[in-house]
Amino acid sequence: MSHPSPIASLKHGLIVSCQAPIDSPLHEPAVIAAMAQAAVNQGAVGVRIDTPAHVQAVRQRVNVPIIGLWKQQIPGYDVYITPQFDHAAKIAAAGADIIAIDATLRERPNGETVKSLIDRIHADLGKLVMADVDTLKAAIHAAQAGADVVGTTLYGYTEQTRHLSPPGFDLLTQMVQALNVPCLCEGGIASPPMADQALTLGAYAVVVGTAITGIDAQVATYCTALQHQ
Repeated sequence: MSHPSPIASLKHGLIVSCQAPIDSPLHEPAVIAAMAQAAVNQGAVGVRIDTPAHVQAVRQRVNVPIIGLWKQQIPGYDVYITPQFDHAAKIAAAGADIIAIDATLRERPNGETVKSLIDRIHADLGKLVMADVDTLKAAIHAAQAGADVVGTTLYGYTEQTRHLSPPGFDLLTQMVQALNVPCLCEGGIASPPMADQALTLGAYAVVVGTAITGIDAQVATYCTALQHQ
């Protein structure tokens, strides 16, 4: 009996991003793994996880596809989501099914390019690639470079798009029309109706993080609102 491909099993479902700020008490492998398992128990079709240690912990608790990444700040460069191949290799070894990379058109270290990174992840690691993009131009470039799925993840988070606020429904719509690979809507989805709207616009699946697992950010927002009383 053959299993569906990791991407096929995500179709029209909810992917929960289980992450926490590095200075949060929630930034513990066991806590992140519990979040992921709770999400899957309630019907999430996949999870998105940062750092090898967290991916490894989550892999032991869930059987759904893991979109793995490793946020790394490299001096002199703005790319930070799995910026180099060695980061991708460690995420793959930890048990991720799909490797998410920064696929913006920004410069990256050691002369690596979006295409060279995708090619090596495919050839050397045997893993699928999710391209996190900020613009339609980057999305088209990533798809042409071989990305297996493209997400609106960095819309509003780069210098070029800083004036825009997620969710990137306009970018999603353009991507769905222009690309022949599945398009994920990620970033700024704050309610079930918004997630449903993303699918209506043609998203293959929807990624939700802060609105579900972002306890630190959610509590801070509530407390700030109550300070006005």
